[in-house]
Amino acid sequence: MARPEEKAQAMLNKWVKMKQEGDPTSTLSRLAARREKRPFLASHCEHLADAERFRKQIIREISEGVKKIQNVGLGEHAIRDLNDGINKLMREKWHWNRRIKELGGQDFNKLERKAMILAEKEGGTNTITGTVTTDENTDSMGTGLKGSGGYRYFGAAKDLPGVKELFARHAAKVTKRKRGDV
Repeated sequence: MARPEEKAQAMLNKWVKMKQEGDPTSTLSRLAARREKRPFLASHCEHLADAERFRKQIIREISEGVKKIQNVGLGEHAIRDLNDGINKLMREKWHWNRRIKELGGQDFNKLERKAMILAEKEGGTNTITGTVTTDENTDSMGTGLKGSGGYRYFGAAKDLPGVKELFARHAAKVTKRKRGDV
């Protein structure tokens, strides 16, 4: 059992730590703020470092979702839910990218757009992830349809019933020749 002096010292340490967490200029309060949840709206974030940290957190969640959605054995509803969650996170990442630019950071939306265009032109490597993007390995960026509002399909979601038909219909529109082409 601890001696009374040790107990008093422990109580004093707890009190000092509590006071420092309440002081916004102390290092401890900044560490406590790091553990806080990501704000619902990106516009509520006031610091560039925090916004970049939240963006990285979202990217981690997206990559975890893309890993999980590769499993074809999940079931149709689970795959649809995962795909919807990934698309929601992609939209959220876009908002955080915009907020980072507003706070004076890099324009990640512009960089990502350039990288996607470059990867589509080359058909080779994706400059965002550094991976080779072939027809089989496009899941890091997802496959989208024009006019779908930016909704993308990842992994096993491309093979779901209804989605295959969407892609087939889109491919038929693209390959359909007109009278002037003949």
